Amino acid sequence: MQFSIYDVLVFLAFVVSVVTVGLIKSRKEKTSEDYFLAGRGLLWWLIGFSLIAANISTEQFVGMSGNAASHVGLAIASYEWMAAVTLVVVAFAFLPYFLRAGIFTMPEFLEVRYNSGARTIMAVATLFIYMLLLGSVTYSGALTIRTLAGKMGYDVPLATGSLIIGLIAMLYVAAGGLKACAWADLIQGSALIIGGAVILYFAFSKLGAATEAAHIVNVKTGEIAVKALPDSQGAMSRFWELNKVRMNMFLPANDSVLPWTALLLGLWIPNFYYWGLNQYITQRTLGSASLREGQKGIVFAAFLKLIIPFVIVIPGIIAFNLYSVDMKKEAIRDNAAVMAKYIKANPETRLVVKAESPADSLVMGWQPGPFLLAVYESDAAMQDIKTLNPFVLPIEKQALESTVLGEYTQFVSEDKAWQNVFPDLAAEVSAYNEKAGIAADAAGKKCSTEKFIAYKYDTAMAQLLGNVLPQGVGLVGFVLAALLGAVVSSLAAMLNASSTIFTMDIYKKYISREASQKTMVTLGRICVFVFTGIAVFLAPQLGNPKISNSIFTIIQEGQGFISPGILAVFAFGLLIRKAPRVAGVFGLLTNIVAYGTLKLTMPEVQFLNRMAICFGLSVLVMTVLTLIRPMKEGVEFHGDVKIDLTSSRGARLMGLLVIGLTLVLYFLFSPLGLLK
Repeated sequence: MQFSIYDVLVFLAFVVSVVTVGLIKSRKEKTSEDYFLAGRGLLWWLIGFSLIAANISTEQFVGMSGNAASHVGLAIASYEWMAAVTLVVVAFAFLPYFLRAGIFTMPEFLEVRYNSGARTIMAVATLFIYMLLLGSVTYSGALTIRTLAGKMGYDVPLATGSLIIGLIAMLYVAAGGLKACAWADLIQGSALIIGGAVILYFAFSKLGAATEAAHIVNVKTGEIAVKALPDSQGAMSRFWELNKVRMNMFLPANDSVLPWTALLLGLWIPNFYYWGLNQYITQRTLGSASLREGQKGIVFAAFLKLIIPFVIVIPGIIAFNLYSVDMKKEAIRDNAAVMAKYIKANPETRLVVKAESPADSLVMGWQPGPFLLAVYESDAAMQDIKTLNPFVLPIEKQALESTVLGEYTQFVSEDKAWQNVFPDLAAEVSAYNEKAGIAADAAGKKCSTEKFIAYKYDTAMAQLLGNVLPQGVGLVGFVLAALLGAVVSSLAAMLNASSTIFTMDIYKKYISREASQKTMVTLGRICVFVFTGIAVFLAPQLGNPKISNSIFTIIQEGQGFISPGILAVFAFGLLIRKAPRVAGVFGLLTNIVAYGTLKLTMPEVQFLNRMAICFGLSVLVMTVLTLIRPMKEGVEFHGDVKIDLTSSRGARLMGLLVIGLTLVLYFLFSPLGLLK
């Protein structure tokens, strides 16, 4: 892959235009309402594109396409298609109350409905989760930069990529606040959809010209096969024949990523939380010029959500067909660190050979079977070895010597393909794990875990960017800029939301109630700088394979500590107007404690099902409190914001159409629909 002068010019022009437009359109921020809510003047088309741009990031381009490349396939599109339905509900069931209350933040609404304690718990918990989100989004963008740079012959550390992404987002968010974000999102939201469509087109073209392709034979076992492709077969026919088993929206009930049971309740919880109660999304709707504009903008975004899987998920599936070997090689870096721990824990292994500074001929001629843990004196010496063999795992001597194991350690994998790709090692590891588990049980202790992977699925989109796009005409530069824009827009939204919550829910509430408008705007900008620093610091840490094989799962599972409880207290508070004010505090705390307890004591429960359990527990606790001590009069929601609260009939009709289209898509890609 080469980055031509045309690519450089297109890339720079895109970045400069985004920052410039964002700054020009937001030069008059004098009050906190101007800075944090764009003066409550956003129109529907800005809201729609901004919602999509704030949402679609490398969490999708990297994480979702990565999950699509694995056994999960099209089923991961549920996060998008169910979101379309959720958005329609949010537009008509949630937004009218929020605009009527005149709030700046979602935690502020909890004080209106419950009390200041509920507001503070949500604000603090949200800020902690946002730290993870800031780091995760920045990491996934930096991972893509590193992968693409590697294809060009450059080694770009995750820390460097993180710094670049953080600085671009920080520049216009600190200067212009929400209005800068919204206008920058107009460019970035359009570009990411166009860029995704470009990738999809050339991915199909590449598949149509391929002579062979890898595919997943069995979703339940992760069995992989390589199939020779007949010349007479078209790209679409090839895609369907290779991937029909992965085009089913309903995975087995015991699937660890997205079981069909999660579609009944578990997936709705993060969806309603994310689109209706999540500050960095709802901040765009809170800045609506009117209820009509907000509803039209949300329904427009819902329609766009139906398109997203076709430009993100489908390319991820094709990436595995074409570049599974490259994904296996990308796993070398992660597996080397885990294998170092395995050989230290199990020195009698016959499937791992350790060699000090092996000769180039040994490295390049190593045959698949046992693994070669190649130990080098320095990182520089290790980088000089150009091995493309996934059975050769280079590691720096110092890193090997500093390897620390828990007292009892087991080695596992979340990757279903792992046992099929490395069957001999999988059998040996399984036997070792059984012994380690027995020893730990006898000592009354728990085992820590280390994770092997067969493929680095999160590099799926980067593989396509580096291999399918025409070179030297500026197209690579445009698509890479669109991808970077997706990262930057999401990071910018989170930075703006985090600074708003800290300024309005922490500083103004507890530190300086009489703070001037100028002080709050200045503090908001300072917060953007601080949170950017946190994102840049955390991002490289998330590259540790022990954390997870998929960044998308990290983000979704992490939010489980707050999303079920927040959804429970909001929904309960809106529906049951006589619920006591203390119910909000108990509902939030119940979820945090229950989710953490289930995660520690029952890790085998899939996280979406875990969310459903915690949601039910929070509702149960609030129901009991309401039965014991109901309020005499129901709570009303009125603020001093003077905007038009007339609902949009046209948006309601379009919303019903979006829901109908979603149901059709689920039928078409169900077992019943696929059989036809």
